[in-house]
Amino acid sequence: MLEGTSEPCNAWGSMKRMVLHEPRRIETAPLCLEEAPDLPPADHEIALAVRACAVCRTDLQLVEGDLSPRRLPLVVGHQVVGVVTDVGARVTRWSVGDRVAVGWLGAACGRCLHCIAGRENLCERAAFTGWDLDGGYATRIVVNAEFAFGLPAGFDEIEAAPLLCGGVIGYRSLKRAGVRPGARVGLYGFGASALLAMQIARHWGCHVFVATRSPLEQSRAREMGAVWAGGYDEEPPERLDCAVTFAPVGDVVIAALRATTRGGTVAINAIHLDRVPQFSYDLLWWERNLVSVANYTRQDATELLELAATIPLRTRFERHALDDANIALQRLRSGKVSGSAVLVM
Repeated sequence: MLEGTSEPCNAWGSMKRMVLHEPRRIETAPLCLEEAPDLPPADHEIALAVRACAVCRTDLQLVEGDLSPRRLPLVVGHQVVGVVTDVGARVTRWSVGDRVAVGWLGAACGRCLHCIAGRENLCERAAFTGWDLDGGYATRIVVNAEFAFGLPAGFDEIEAAPLLCGGVIGYRSLKRAGVRPGARVGLYGFGASALLAMQIARHWGCHVFVATRSPLEQSRAREMGAVWAGGYDEEPPERLDCAVTFAPVGDVVIAALRATTRGGTVAINAIHLDRVPQFSYDLLWWERNLVSVANYTRQDATELLELAATIPLRTRFERHALDDANIALQRLRSGKVSGSAVLVM
C-alpha cells in the first residue's frame, strides 16, 4: 500500500468523505475515509454531487494544525465543482442538473459595513468552506445557494476546480495591486496561483516580470511570455508599475517593493508571512503602497470564471481519487505537485 493511503473507517454508505478528527502530520494519514447519509439542503441551500475538488495548501495547514480547525470532525476542501442534486424551498436561482462551483467564502452576514460596501471578504461573521463548514473532500456537499457560482458552458469541471482558490485570489491580487492594461507587472513566486495570474495579466496586455528561485520555473515563465525571469535577489531590467508576491517570505515582499516605481503598489498574496523584516522608509517614499489580500468577494469569483472561459485560462493538474487525499496532500507538502492536485470523484 502507498504511504498515506486511507482504509475505510466504516462500511460504504450513500456518501463518502475524508474526515479530519484530529490534526496530525500528513505522513500519518490523518484523513479517514468514512460513510455518511446524504444531507437534505435547508431552505437556502443546494445539495451537490461533487465532481472534483482541488487541493490547497490551506487544506494542508488545517489537516496538520498549523491553522486551527474551527470544528472537529471536519471535511476540508474549498475548490469544489459539482452538479445540483437537490434545492431548498427558498432557492430559485438553481435547478437540479446545474453545474456549480463553490469556493472558500461559504457565507457572510450581508448586514455589516463591510458587506454593505461590497467587501464581504472582510465580514467578521463570514463562514468558510472547509474550515467553518464541511468542504469538498466528499462525494456530496450542501452549500449556501447564494455563495455558489455557475460554471461557463463547455468549461471543463476538473480544470475549473483549481481556479476557485489560487485563481480567484490571484485575480483579486492583481486588482489590489492596481494592474491596468499595458502595465509592467511583477510576480514574485511562480506556483499555481501565479501561473493563472500571469495568463490574466498577459490577456490584459501587461508586460510580466517573474521572480522565482527555481530555474525550471524561470524557464517556464519565459516560455509563457514573461519579459524577464530571474531570482528574488535580482533586479528586473525595468521598474515595475505594480507587483504581487506569492511566496510567504517577508524578504520577497521587500524585494518586490524595491523593484517598484514611484506610486506603484505591491500586493501580498499570502495568509501568513514568515516575518516582516525591517526596511528603509525610502522604499515606501514616493507614494508606493503595500497592501494585503484577504479572501475574495462573490463579484471577484464571478468575474474570474467569466474571464477564465474567455481567455481561456488553462490549469495544470494531476488527478487523485478521493481516498488518496492524504497522498495528494503529502505530494503538495513535499513540492512534488506540478500545478494543482485535484480529487476526482
